[in-house]
Amino acid sequence: MLNTSKKIQLMQRAPVRKALFSLGLPTMIGMLVGALYNVVDAFYVGRLGPSQMASVAVVFPIIQTIIGIGMTFGSGAGSYISSLLGENNSKKANIVASTGLFSSLGFGICFIVVALIFLDPLLKSLGATSTILPYAKIYATIYIAGAIFNIFNVTMNNIVVSEGATKLTMMAMLISALLNIILDPIFIYTFNLGVSGAAIATIIAQSVSSIMYLLYIVLKKGVLRFSFLSFRPDKLVYVEILKIGIPTLVFQLLVSISMGLTNNVASQYGDAVVAAYGIVIRIITIGMYIVYGYMKGFQPFAGYNYGAKQYTRLQEGIKQSITWSGWFCGIISLLLILFANPIIGAFCNFNPAVLSVGVVFLQTNAITFSFFGYISLYTVLFLALGMEKKGSILSISRQGLFYIPILLVLPQWFGLNGIYYAQPFADFATLLLSWLFVRQLKKSILPLEKKNNEQVFYYTPDTLNKLCK
Repeated sequence: MLNTSKKIQLMQRAPVRKALFSLGLPTMIGMLVGALYNVVDAFYVGRLGPSQMASVAVVFPIIQTIIGIGMTFGSGAGSYISSLLGENNSKKANIVASTGLFSSLGFGICFIVVALIFLDPLLKSLGATSTILPYAKIYATIYIAGAIFNIFNVTMNNIVVSEGATKLTMMAMLISALLNIILDPIFIYTFNLGVSGAAIATIIAQSVSSIMYLLYIVLKKGVLRFSFLSFRPDKLVYVEILKIGIPTLVFQLLVSISMGLTNNVASQYGDAVVAAYGIVIRIITIGMYIVYGYMKGFQPFAGYNYGAKQYTRLQEGIKQSITWSGWFCGIISLLLILFANPIIGAFCNFNPAVLSVGVVFLQTNAITFSFFGYISLYTVLFLALGMEKKGSILSISRQGLFYIPILLVLPQWFGLNGIYYAQPFADFATLLLSWLFVRQLKKSILPLEKKNNEQVFYYTPDTLNKLCK
């Protein structure tokens, strides 16, 4: 029975702090380890030269799109599965898990084929100059050809987390990342394969994670059961999966587009600027992935308690999550500002051209990272409460609604400084929008809260949706 599962009981009955810590820590570590894939590649490739480092930066948007495919079906299915498990509906949860996984693999294969066919124009559109393109093409060809492992891993990561099996995701990513760290210098320097060595090492490491998830499925270690017989590509299942998955995909695509546009604008100032941007985005991504990791742990907690109508428990989890994420983002921001020079220098072997640009990039982006946790939590919360419109708007605001227009305008007026400050301006705008949405939520429910002298989340989901539309 599902209600006898230790994982379910953790989400249902454990003290809120213990539940959040137990669910959030493994996914935070897992996401941190996942971020190391890109950081390690950047660290070793950056020492080959600015053009080689820039080539990895140019391919990064494609990597984010690949991750987006896995997250579309993985996070969408995972969110729905959490609610189904809260309702003790294991049969439907198995259908959603199988449909999400096989759909992700199908769409992933289609993307891989199309991307390889149109690789040259794709890389040029992402900012590859004549000096960057040869290296970018080598790296991208190998990485995209083996991307099915990454898509499978990301999808399974999200689905497995939905049933509370966060330790598996942590171990799968940890072992894979450690293997990547070991193989990168061997393939890049010992075998003298350069950027192609970095891609080969990453694919091998990711295949190990895939093997671990396959064993989890075959040996039936978890609550969920995966089967072709449970695959149900019908409208109702896809509506529930894509309700969460589409905003996630749009977010990932906007991240990819914004990176590509930034590379294009930066390439006008030379390969060193593109390389510096590539380094900074990977460093910032480490902090972002840790926050995302915590939210992935918070997701099954919120989804289960929402589905089980334990609204007071959900509210307590939200307050605790705001506190923890706020402190984390603030501390990381301060460290990046204070130690920007040695951090950037370590990635570019203190190349003067890359270093001078990278330090400014990192410091300006670090300032507004301090409130990234607040924005992320309320984006997840609005989606969890069924307020898809507000949640979707917040999810696409930072890298889409605000960043892209700002990036297209500021460099026209202020040159390179416009690139430096595009993201901070977009972050401030997103923070303001988040605050307005949250303020509207609190104002809507305050009269009823006083009247009934109960917690905010005492009210039913339907009542909350009506109040906040």
